[in-house]
Amino acid sequence: MRPEGTRQASFAPRSADASAARPRAAPASFLGGAIGRLLPPSVPFRYFGAAALFHLLAWLALLANAGDVARFRGGLGWPLAALHLVTLGVLVMTALGASVQLFPVATRQPLQSAREPVLAWWLYAPGVALTGLGIGTRFVPLLVAGAVLVGLGLVIYAIVLARNLAGARGMPVVVAYGWTAWASLVVALAAALSLVGAYAGVPTIARDSALALHVPFAAYGFLGMLALGLAHVVVPMFALSQATDERAAFAAFALALAALALAGIAAFTLRTPLRIAAASTAIVAVTLHWRAMQAAIRTGMRRDLGRGFRLVRVGWAMLVVNLLIALALAANVPFDALPTLFGFALIVGWLLTYVLGMLHRIVPFLASMHAARGKHRPPTPSSLAAGRAPGFHVVAHLAAMALLVVAIVADSPWLVRAAALVGAAGASAFLLFVARVIARMLGAQRNGHERGVTA
Repeated sequence: MRPEGTRQASFAPRSADASAARPRAAPASFLGGAIGRLLPPSVPFRYFGAAALFHLLAWLALLANAGDVARFRGGLGWPLAALHLVTLGVLVMTALGASVQLFPVATRQPLQSAREPVLAWWLYAPGVALTGLGIGTRFVPLLVAGAVLVGLGLVIYAIVLARNLAGARGMPVVVAYGWTAWASLVVALAAALSLVGAYAGVPTIARDSALALHVPFAAYGFLGMLALGLAHVVVPMFALSQATDERAAFAAFALALAALALAGIAAFTLRTPLRIAAASTAIVAVTLHWRAMQAAIRTGMRRDLGRGFRLVRVGWAMLVVNLLIALALAANVPFDALPTLFGFALIVGWLLTYVLGMLHRIVPFLASMHAARGKHRPPTPSSLAAGRAPGFHVVAHLAAMALLVVAIVADSPWLVRAAALVGAAGASAFLLFVARVIARMLGAQRNGHERGVTA
Protein backbone atom coordinates (compact mmCIF):
# COMPACT_ATOMS: atom_id res chain seq x y z
CA MET A 1 0.00 0.00 0.00
CA ARG A 2 1.26 3.47 -0.91
CA PRO A 3 1.78 5.84 2.04
CA GLU A 4 -1.04 8.26 2.68
CA GLY A 5 -0.74 11.69 1.04
CA THR A 6 1.35 10.55 -1.94
CA ARG A 7 0.65 9.52 -5.48
CA GLN A 8 2.74 7.59 -7.95
CA ALA A 9 4.94 10.43 -9.21
CA SER A 10 6.17 9.09 -12.51
CA PHE A 11 5.57 10.13 -16.08
CA ALA A 12 7.55 7.15 -17.39
CA PRO A 13 6.21 3.96 -18.99
CA ARG A 14 5.06 1.33 -16.54
CA SER A 15 7.05 -1.48 -18.09
CA ALA A 16 10.72 -1.47 -17.19
CA ASP A 17 11.38 -4.24 -19.73
CA ALA A 18 9.92 -2.17 -22.53
CA SER A 19 12.06 0.74 -21.46
CA ALA A 20 15.19 -1.38 -21.55
CA ALA A 21 14.38 -2.56 -25.05
CA ARG A 22 13.95 1.01 -26.23
CA PRO A 23 16.76 3.22 -24.82
CA ARG A 24 15.35 6.42 -26.30
CA ALA A 25 11.77 6.80 -25.14
CA ALA A 26 9.01 8.10 -27.37
CA PRO A 27 7.65 11.57 -26.66
CA ALA A 28 4.49 10.28 -24.97
CA SER A 29 6.54 8.35 -22.39
CA PHE A 30 7.21 11.57 -20.48
CA LEU A 31 3.50 12.15 -19.96
CA GLY A 32 1.84 8.75 -19.77
CA GLY A 33 -0.34 8.52 -16.67
CA ALA A 34 1.10 11.71 -15.21
CA ILE A 35 -2.18 13.23 -13.99
CA GLY A 36 -2.77 10.35 -11.60
CA ARG A 37 0.82 10.32 -10.34
CA LEU A 38 1.42 13.88 -9.20
CA LEU A 39 2.26 15.11 -5.74
CA PRO A 40 -0.47 17.23 -4.13
CA PRO A 41 -0.26 20.70 -5.72
CA SER A 42 0.38 22.33 -2.35
CA VAL A 43 3.83 20.68 -2.24
CA PRO A 44 5.63 22.12 -5.32
CA PHE A 45 3.58 25.33 -5.52
CA ARG A 46 4.48 26.43 -1.98
CA TYR A 47 8.13 26.34 -3.09
CA PHE A 48 7.47 28.13 -6.38
CA GLY A 49 5.35 30.82 -4.68
CA ALA A 50 8.05 31.47 -2.06
CA ALA A 51 10.71 31.66 -4.79
CA ALA A 52 8.68 34.32 -6.62
CA LEU A 53 8.36 36.38 -3.42
CA PHE A 54 12.06 36.10 -2.52
CA HIS A 55 12.89 37.12 -6.11
CA LEU A 56 11.21 40.47 -5.50
CA LEU A 57 12.82 40.86 -2.06
CA ALA A 58 16.26 40.22 -3.54
CA TRP A 59 15.98 43.15 -5.96
CA LEU A 60 14.74 45.38 -3.13
CA ALA A 61 17.69 44.34 -0.96
CA LEU A 62 20.02 45.24 -3.83
CA LEU A 63 18.36 48.66 -4.02
CA ALA A 64 18.89 49.20 -0.28
CA ASN A 65 22.67 49.56 -0.61
CA ALA A 66 23.40 50.08 -4.29
CA GLY A 67 26.63 51.97 -3.65
CA ASP A 68 28.50 48.85 -2.49
CA VAL A 69 27.40 46.52 -5.29
CA ALA A 70 29.64 47.32 -8.28
CA ARG A 71 32.89 46.41 -6.47
CA PHE A 72 31.41 44.01 -3.92
CA ARG A 73 34.00 41.68 -2.40
CA GLY A 74 32.02 40.09 0.43
CA GLY A 75 31.12 40.96 4.01
CA LEU A 76 27.80 41.34 5.80
CA GLY A 77 25.33 43.92 4.48
CA TRP A 78 22.48 44.24 2.00
CA PRO A 79 24.49 43.29 -1.12
CA LEU A 80 25.34 39.93 0.47
CA ALA A 81 21.74 39.66 1.70
CA ALA A 82 20.50 40.18 -1.88
CA LEU A 83 22.90 37.49 -3.08
CA HIS A 84 21.58 34.98 -0.53
CA LEU A 85 17.95 35.89 -1.17
CA VAL A 86 18.62 34.92 -4.78
CA THR A 87 20.68 31.79 -4.09
CA LEU A 88 18.74 30.42 -1.12
CA GLY A 89 15.39 32.11 -1.68
CA VAL A 90 14.97 31.68 -5.45
CA LEU A 91 17.45 29.14 -6.77
CA VAL A 92 17.54 26.54 -4.00
CA MET A 93 13.85 27.07 -3.22
CA THR A 94 12.96 26.30 -6.84
CA ALA A 95 15.40 23.38 -6.95
CA LEU A 96 13.74 21.81 -3.92
CA GLY A 97 10.21 22.24 -5.26
CA ALA A 98 11.02 21.05 -8.77
CA SER A 99 13.18 18.10 -7.78
CA VAL A 100 10.71 16.54 -5.34
CA GLN A 101 8.27 16.33 -8.27
CA LEU A 102 10.65 15.66 -11.15
CA PHE A 103 13.11 13.17 -9.65
CA PRO A 104 10.32 10.64 -9.04
CA VAL A 105 9.59 11.05 -12.76
CA ALA A 106 13.15 10.12 -13.68
CA THR A 107 13.63 7.40 -11.04
CA ARG A 108 10.15 5.84 -11.41
CA GLN A 109 10.19 5.77 -7.64
CA PRO A 110 7.40 7.66 -5.82
CA LEU A 111 8.14 9.68 -2.71
CA GLN A 112 7.27 7.75 0.42
CA SER A 113 5.46 10.73 1.90
CA ALA A 114 4.49 14.27 0.96
CA ARG A 115 4.81 15.38 4.59
CA GLU A 116 8.61 15.54 4.61
CA PRO A 117 8.92 18.10 1.77
CA VAL A 118 6.24 20.18 3.50
CA LEU A 119 8.13 20.04 6.80
CA ALA A 120 11.34 20.97 5.00
CA TRP A 121 9.57 24.04 3.55
CA TRP A 122 8.29 25.17 6.96
CA LEU A 123 11.86 25.12 8.26
CA TYR A 124 13.61 26.34 5.14
CA ALA A 125 11.43 29.31 4.06
CA PRO A 126 11.51 31.13 7.46
CA GLY A 127 15.21 30.25 7.67
CA VAL A 128 15.91 32.04 4.38
CA ALA A 129 14.01 35.12 5.58
CA LEU A 130 15.95 35.22 8.89
CA THR A 131 19.27 34.62 7.12
CA GLY A 132 18.66 37.46 4.67
CA LEU A 133 17.59 39.82 7.44
CA GLY A 134 20.53 38.82 9.65
CA ILE A 135 23.04 39.41 6.85
CA GLY A 136 21.46 42.70 5.80
CA THR A 137 21.29 44.12 9.34
CA ARG A 138 24.64 42.56 10.36
CA PHE A 139 22.90 40.95 13.36
CA VAL A 140 24.83 37.70 13.79
CA PRO A 141 22.41 35.89 16.19
CA LEU A 142 19.63 36.30 13.61
CA LEU A 143 21.95 35.02 10.88
CA VAL A 144 22.88 31.97 12.96
CA ALA A 145 19.24 31.19 13.75
CA GLY A 146 18.34 31.44 10.07
CA ALA A 147 21.29 29.29 9.05
CA VAL A 148 20.25 26.57 11.50
CA LEU A 149 16.70 26.49 10.09
CA VAL A 150 18.01 26.48 6.52
CA GLY A 151 20.38 23.65 7.39
CA LEU A 152 17.63 21.58 9.02
CA GLY A 153 15.34 22.06 6.02
CA LEU A 154 18.09 21.02 3.62
CA VAL A 155 18.98 17.97 5.72
CA ILE A 156 15.37 16.75 5.50
CA TYR A 157 15.39 17.40 1.76
CA ALA A 158 18.70 15.53 1.39
CA ILE A 159 17.19 12.50 3.15
CA VAL A 160 14.14 12.59 0.87
CA LEU A 161 16.32 12.90 -2.24
CA ALA A 162 18.75 10.15 -1.21
CA ARG A 163 15.90 7.74 -0.44
CA ASN A 164 14.34 8.41 -3.84
CA LEU A 165 17.60 8.06 -5.75
CA ALA A 166 18.42 4.83 -3.91
CA GLY A 167 15.35 3.16 -5.40
CA ALA A 168 15.84 4.52 -8.92
CA ARG A 169 14.62 2.36 -11.78
CA GLY A 170 15.02 4.66 -14.78
CA MET A 171 16.94 7.47 -16.53
CA PRO A 172 20.40 6.59 -15.16
CA VAL A 173 22.05 9.81 -16.35
CA VAL A 174 19.54 11.92 -14.41
CA VAL A 175 20.12 9.74 -11.37
CA ALA A 176 23.90 10.24 -11.74
CA TYR A 177 23.41 14.02 -11.82
CA GLY A 178 21.12 13.68 -8.79
CA TRP A 179 23.67 11.82 -6.68
CA THR A 180 26.34 14.36 -7.62
CA ALA A 181 24.01 17.20 -6.62
CA TRP A 182 23.29 15.40 -3.34
CA ALA A 183 26.99 14.99 -2.51
CA SER A 184 27.63 18.61 -3.50
CA LEU A 185 24.87 19.76 -1.16
CA VAL A 186 26.58 17.96 1.73
CA VAL A 187 29.91 19.67 0.96
CA ALA A 188 28.27 23.08 0.44
CA LEU A 189 26.36 22.78 3.73
CA ALA A 190 29.51 21.89 5.67
CA ALA A 191 31.39 24.83 4.13
CA ALA A 192 28.47 27.23 4.74
CA LEU A 193 28.13 26.24 8.39
CA SER A 194 31.86 26.81 8.80
CA LEU A 195 31.53 30.30 7.30
CA VAL A 196 28.59 31.13 9.59
CA GLY A 197 30.57 29.74 12.51
CA ALA A 198 33.44 32.08 11.62
CA TYR A 199 31.10 35.08 12.07
CA ALA A 200 30.14 33.64 15.48
CA GLY A 201 33.78 33.00 16.40
CA VAL A 202 33.77 29.20 15.97
CA PRO A 203 35.13 28.32 12.49
CA THR A 204 35.74 24.66 11.61
CA ILE A 205 37.48 25.10 8.22
CA ALA A 206 39.92 27.84 7.22
CA ARG A 207 37.82 30.67 5.77
CA ASP A 208 39.60 30.77 2.38
CA SER A 209 39.19 27.03 1.90
CA ALA A 210 35.58 27.05 3.14
CA LEU A 211 34.69 29.82 0.68
CA ALA A 212 36.56 28.09 -2.14
CA LEU A 213 34.48 24.95 -1.44
CA HIS A 214 31.14 26.65 -0.86
CA VAL A 215 30.92 28.60 -4.12
CA PRO A 216 31.66 25.78 -6.61
CA PHE A 217 29.81 23.04 -4.73
CA ALA A 218 26.73 25.17 -4.04
CA ALA A 219 26.49 26.89 -7.44
CA TYR A 220 28.01 24.40 -9.89
CA GLY A 221 27.67 21.24 -7.81
CA PHE A 222 24.21 21.34 -6.23
CA LEU A 223 22.32 23.89 -8.32
CA GLY A 224 24.26 23.33 -11.54
CA MET A 225 24.10 19.55 -11.51
CA LEU A 226 20.38 19.66 -10.72
CA ALA A 227 19.82 22.11 -13.58
CA LEU A 228 21.79 20.00 -16.06
CA GLY A 229 20.30 16.72 -14.89
CA LEU A 230 16.64 17.72 -14.74
CA ALA A 231 16.96 19.39 -18.15
CA HIS A 232 17.06 15.84 -19.55
CA VAL A 233 13.52 15.45 -18.16
CA VAL A 234 11.87 18.83 -18.73
CA VAL A 235 13.27 19.90 -22.12
CA PRO A 236 12.13 16.74 -23.99
CA MET A 237 8.88 16.88 -22.01
CA PHE A 238 8.12 20.46 -23.08
CA ALA A 239 9.32 19.93 -26.66
CA LEU A 240 7.48 16.59 -26.94
CA SER A 241 10.64 14.96 -28.25
CA GLN A 242 12.50 11.73 -27.69
CA ALA A 243 14.76 11.37 -24.67
CA THR A 244 18.29 12.70 -25.13
CA ASP A 245 21.00 10.36 -26.37
CA GLU A 246 22.28 8.48 -23.31
CA ARG A 247 25.92 8.16 -24.40
CA ALA A 248 26.26 11.86 -25.18
CA ALA A 249 24.50 12.72 -21.92
CA PHE A 250 26.90 10.55 -19.90
CA ALA A 251 29.90 12.08 -21.68
CA ALA A 252 28.75 15.57 -20.68
CA PHE A 253 28.09 14.35 -17.13
CA ALA A 254 31.55 12.77 -16.80
CA LEU A 255 33.24 15.99 -17.90
CA ALA A 256 31.07 18.10 -15.56
CA LEU A 257 31.94 15.76 -12.67
CA ALA A 258 35.65 16.00 -13.49
CA ALA A 259 35.45 19.80 -13.57
CA LEU A 260 33.72 19.86 -10.17
CA ALA A 261 36.35 17.53 -8.68
CA LEU A 262 39.17 19.74 -10.00
CA ALA A 263 37.51 22.82 -8.48
CA GLY A 264 37.19 21.01 -5.14
CA ILE A 265 40.86 20.06 -5.04
CA ALA A 266 41.78 23.63 -6.02
CA ALA A 267 40.26 24.84 -2.76
CA PHE A 268 43.29 23.39 -0.96
CA THR A 269 46.20 23.28 -3.41
CA LEU A 270 47.45 24.30 -6.89
CA ARG A 271 44.63 26.80 -7.25
CA THR A 272 45.65 28.48 -10.51
CA PRO A 273 46.36 25.44 -12.73
CA LEU A 274 43.47 23.37 -11.31
CA ARG A 275 40.97 26.19 -11.72
CA ILE A 276 42.06 26.71 -15.32
CA ALA A 277 41.66 22.97 -15.93
CA ALA A 278 38.26 22.95 -14.19
CA ALA A 279 36.87 25.85 -16.22
CA SER A 280 38.20 24.44 -19.50
CA THR A 281 36.72 21.00 -18.80
CA ALA A 282 33.40 22.56 -17.80
CA ILE A 283 33.19 24.49 -21.09
CA VAL A 284 33.47 21.23 -23.04
CA ALA A 285 30.84 19.61 -20.79
CA VAL A 286 28.43 22.51 -21.27
CA THR A 287 28.95 22.42 -25.04
CA LEU A 288 28.00 18.73 -25.16
CA HIS A 289 25.00 19.35 -22.90
CA TRP A 290 23.81 22.27 -25.04
CA ARG A 291 24.05 20.17 -28.20
CA ALA A 292 21.90 17.46 -26.57
CA MET A 293 19.29 20.04 -25.56
CA GLN A 294 19.23 21.59 -29.02
CA ALA A 295 18.76 18.16 -30.59
CA ALA A 296 15.79 17.52 -28.30
CA ILE A 297 14.20 20.86 -29.21
CA ARG A 298 14.94 20.49 -32.93
CA THR A 299 13.37 17.01 -33.15
CA GLY A 300 10.40 17.79 -30.92
CA MET A 301 6.80 18.04 -32.03
CA ARG A 302 6.49 21.42 -30.29
CA ARG A 303 9.05 23.90 -31.61
CA ASP A 304 7.70 27.09 -30.00
CA LEU A 305 8.44 26.82 -26.28
CA GLY A 306 7.12 30.28 -25.43
CA ARG A 307 8.51 33.63 -24.38
CA GLY A 308 9.82 32.39 -21.05
CA PHE A 309 12.07 29.82 -22.70
CA ARG A 310 14.09 32.69 -24.16
CA LEU A 311 15.42 33.15 -20.64
CA VAL A 312 16.53 29.50 -20.62
CA ARG A 313 18.51 30.09 -23.83
CA VAL A 314 20.07 33.25 -22.38
CA GLY A 315 20.94 31.28 -19.24
CA TRP A 316 22.77 28.64 -21.27
CA ALA A 317 24.78 31.35 -23.05
CA MET A 318 25.61 33.09 -19.76
CA LEU A 319 26.93 29.83 -18.31
CA VAL A 320 29.58 29.80 -21.04
CA VAL A 321 30.30 33.49 -20.40
CA ASN A 322 30.68 32.74 -16.69
CA LEU A 323 33.16 29.94 -17.36
CA LEU A 324 35.19 32.19 -19.68
CA ILE A 325 35.33 34.80 -16.91
CA ALA A 326 36.41 32.04 -14.50
CA LEU A 327 39.30 31.28 -16.88
CA ALA A 328 40.26 34.95 -16.93
CA LEU A 329 40.17 35.10 -13.11
CA ALA A 330 42.29 31.98 -12.79
CA ALA A 331 44.80 33.50 -15.22
CA ASN A 332 44.91 36.71 -13.12
CA VAL A 333 43.72 39.01 -15.92
CA PRO A 334 44.04 42.57 -14.52
CA PHE A 335 40.52 44.04 -14.50
CA ASP A 336 38.97 45.39 -11.29
CA ALA A 337 35.39 44.51 -12.20
CA LEU A 338 36.19 40.89 -13.10
CA PRO A 339 35.31 39.25 -9.72
CA THR A 340 31.95 41.05 -9.59
CA LEU A 341 31.24 40.17 -13.22
CA PHE A 342 32.02 36.54 -12.39
CA GLY A 343 29.46 36.55 -9.57
CA PHE A 344 26.91 38.32 -11.76
CA ALA A 345 27.32 35.89 -14.66
CA LEU A 346 27.14 32.90 -12.33
CA ILE A 347 24.20 33.84 -10.12
CA VAL A 348 22.10 36.29 -12.16
CA GLY A 349 23.20 35.62 -15.73
CA TRP A 350 23.11 31.83 -15.65
CA LEU A 351 21.30 30.34 -12.66
CA LEU A 352 18.62 32.96 -11.97
CA THR A 353 17.83 33.56 -15.63
CA TYR A 354 17.70 29.82 -16.36
CA VAL A 355 15.53 29.03 -13.33
CA LEU A 356 13.07 31.84 -14.06
CA GLY A 357 12.79 30.69 -17.67
CA MET A 358 12.06 27.13 -16.54
CA LEU A 359 9.45 28.36 -14.06
CA HIS A 360 7.67 30.14 -16.91
CA ARG A 361 7.07 26.65 -18.33
CA ILE A 362 6.88 24.44 -15.23
CA VAL A 363 4.35 26.48 -13.23
CA PRO A 364 1.52 26.56 -15.84
CA PHE A 365 2.38 23.02 -17.02
CA LEU A 366 1.97 21.51 -13.54
CA ALA A 367 -1.07 23.70 -12.84
CA SER A 368 -2.72 22.46 -16.03
CA MET A 369 -2.14 18.84 -15.05
CA HIS A 370 -3.67 19.40 -11.61
CA ALA A 371 -6.60 21.34 -13.06
CA ALA A 372 -7.19 18.54 -15.59
CA ARG A 373 -8.33 15.97 -13.02
CA GLY A 374 -11.73 14.61 -14.02
CA LYS A 375 -12.16 17.04 -16.93
CA HIS A 376 -12.95 16.28 -20.55
CA ARG A 377 -11.54 19.64 -21.69
CA PRO A 378 -8.96 20.73 -19.12
CA PRO A 379 -7.41 24.23 -19.22
CA THR A 380 -4.21 24.47 -21.25
CA PRO A 381 -0.96 25.81 -19.79
CA SER A 382 -1.19 28.81 -22.14
CA SER A 383 -4.69 29.69 -20.89
CA LEU A 384 -3.54 29.49 -17.27
CA ALA A 385 -0.54 31.73 -18.04
CA ALA A 386 -2.49 34.23 -20.16
CA GLY A 387 -1.84 37.92 -19.59
CA ARG A 388 0.88 40.51 -20.08
CA ALA A 389 2.80 39.79 -16.87
CA PRO A 390 5.00 36.94 -18.24
CA GLY A 391 6.10 38.93 -21.29
CA PHE A 392 6.77 42.04 -19.21
CA HIS A 393 8.86 40.00 -16.80
CA VAL A 394 11.05 38.59 -19.58
CA VAL A 395 11.76 42.07 -20.99
CA ALA A 396 12.32 43.63 -17.56
CA HIS A 397 14.65 40.86 -16.41
CA LEU A 398 16.83 41.13 -19.51
CA ALA A 399 16.88 44.94 -19.22
CA ALA A 400 17.88 44.72 -15.54
CA MET A 401 20.68 42.33 -16.45
CA ALA A 402 22.01 44.70 -19.11
CA LEU A 403 21.88 47.68 -16.75
CA LEU A 404 23.64 45.72 -14.03
CA VAL A 405 26.51 44.75 -16.35
CA VAL A 406 27.04 48.38 -17.36
CA ALA A 407 26.78 49.45 -13.72
CA ILE A 408 29.48 46.96 -12.68
CA VAL A 409 31.87 47.97 -15.47
CA ALA A 410 31.27 51.71 -14.91
CA ASP A 411 31.20 51.36 -11.10
CA SER A 412 27.96 53.38 -11.04
CA PRO A 413 25.63 53.22 -8.00
CA TRP A 414 22.96 55.08 -9.97
CA LEU A 415 22.88 52.41 -12.65
CA VAL A 416 22.73 49.74 -9.95
CA ARG A 417 19.64 51.50 -8.55
CA ALA A 418 18.11 51.67 -12.02
CA ALA A 419 18.80 47.96 -12.54
CA ALA A 420 17.29 47.13 -9.15
CA LEU A 421 14.15 49.15 -9.88
CA VAL A 422 13.67 47.52 -13.29
CA GLY A 423 14.41 44.10 -11.79
CA ALA A 424 11.91 44.69 -8.98
CA ALA A 425 9.25 45.70 -11.50
CA GLY A 426 9.90 42.51 -13.45
CA ALA A 427 9.88 40.44 -10.26
CA SER A 428 6.52 41.97 -9.31
CA ALA A 429 5.15 40.89 -12.69
CA PHE A 430 6.57 37.41 -12.19
CA LEU A 431 4.98 37.16 -8.73
CA LEU A 432 1.66 38.24 -10.26
CA PHE A 433 2.07 35.61 -12.99
CA VAL A 434 2.65 32.79 -10.46
CA ALA A 435 -0.22 33.97 -8.24
CA ARG A 436 -2.62 34.12 -11.20
CA VAL A 437 -1.68 30.64 -12.42
CA ILE A 438 -2.25 29.17 -8.96
CA ALA A 439 -5.56 31.05 -8.58
CA ARG A 440 -6.76 29.86 -12.01
CA MET A 441 -5.74 26.29 -11.19
CA LEU A 442 -7.68 26.37 -7.94
CA GLY A 443 -10.66 27.95 -9.71
CA ALA A 444 -10.65 25.22 -12.37
CA GLN A 445 -10.44 22.53 -9.72
CA ARG A 446 -13.29 24.12 -7.75
CA ASN A 447 -15.51 24.46 -10.83
CA GLY A 448 -14.82 20.87 -11.82
CA HIS A 449 -15.71 19.65 -8.34
CA GLU A 450 -18.95 21.66 -8.30
CA ARG A 451 -19.98 20.27 -11.68
CA GLY A 452 -19.20 16.78 -10.46
CA VAL A 453 -21.36 17.27 -7.39
CA THR A 454 -24.20 18.70 -9.46
CA ALA A 455 -24.04 15.82 -11.92
